[in-house]
Amino acid sequence: MTDAASQKLDFSQSPVNRELTPERKIELYSQMVRIRRFEQVSLKYYQSGKIGGFLHLYIGQEAVAAGTVSLGGEHDHYITAYRDHGHALAVGMTMDECMAELFGKQTGCSKGKGGSMHFFAPDKNFWGGHGIVGGQTPLGLGLAYGLKFLDRKGCCLCYLGDGAVNQGAYHESLNIAALFDLPVIYVIENNGYSMGTSQKRSSAFRDCLAQRAEGYDMEWDVIDGSDLYEVRAKTQIAMDRARDESRPTILEIFTYRYYGHSIADANHKKYRTPEEIEDYKQNHDPINVFRRKLMEEGVLDEEEDKKITKAANQEAAAAVKFAEESPAPTIDDISTDVYWETDNRTEASEIGSHFFND
Repeated sequence: MTDAASQKLDFSQSPVNRELTPERKIELYSQMVRIRRFEQVSLKYYQSGKIGGFLHLYIGQEAVAAGTVSLGGEHDHYITAYRDHGHALAVGMTMDECMAELFGKQTGCSKGKGGSMHFFAPDKNFWGGHGIVGGQTPLGLGLAYGLKFLDRKGCCLCYLGDGAVNQGAYHESLNIAALFDLPVIYVIENNGYSMGTSQKRSSAFRDCLAQRAEGYDMEWDVIDGSDLYEVRAKTQIAMDRARDESRPTILEIFTYRYYGHSIADANHKKYRTPEEIEDYKQNHDPINVFRRKLMEEGVLDEEEDKKITKAANQEAAAAVKFAEESPAPTIDDISTDVYWETDNRTEASEIGSHFFND
């Protein structure tokens, strides 16, 4: 748990952040800039009609994905909801495969079949990208169960929005996580609005949403999502608890989205005041906050900052070119990637029985 006093702590001096080299700090900053630029370019091409379906932007929340994923190890896994671009890039997916997926192309990470809400990279322990509100929470629980079952020292970071905390599947997952002592960390990315409904009008709580963990005898904490150092420091504690003690945690990370719930949210400027949005941009933007910290530390200067921004711009532009030049799925592609067993013609596909093994 935390209180207002903790917000004044210098989290750059926490053990996990003192280990950061100047080069690694630049990498983390660059990662947030890359996520921001990818989203900006995605918005441009969605508005021009090149991208279909829904588009949930991560602009304003970059420190959450970059900070939490930066702590991951070999046996740590990640699963999230439909606002998944930031997590995808943070785990190491390329802009090319992500942009191609938005464009619905064969070269996309889901072969053009998933779109914005369904990015996947099993080779990077990233399991989506899920469009059903709260639907990823029991799946994250299952990943944690698998880790414990296989006796692997790791954890699952399961991300959800503040609008998903009232879903029954989430509460059922919390109950099982606590009963079985599973190494799952539920990360509530609280951007203040459940689609267009403010938190106060959508959820009943005393002090914060994470405090509901007490009903399940579970540890919890709250985090300032504009401070990458704080995100890393407090998430590390939860990850150590999961790995070393196989105990779950709820983390509530306060953040903000600049745009609407999705680009289809035409009223996002009506249920929020311009002053509220501008205040966050000026005083709590995670990229600006980290930039100032790095400049104060002498790690970053204006020239290096411009190079990072230029590189992100070029990478995003190249990703668009890659996506536009990639082939579209064929009619035959409809019947593939439905069952892995069938695509790979395993023994299980012949007998109709599928087993969960190592």
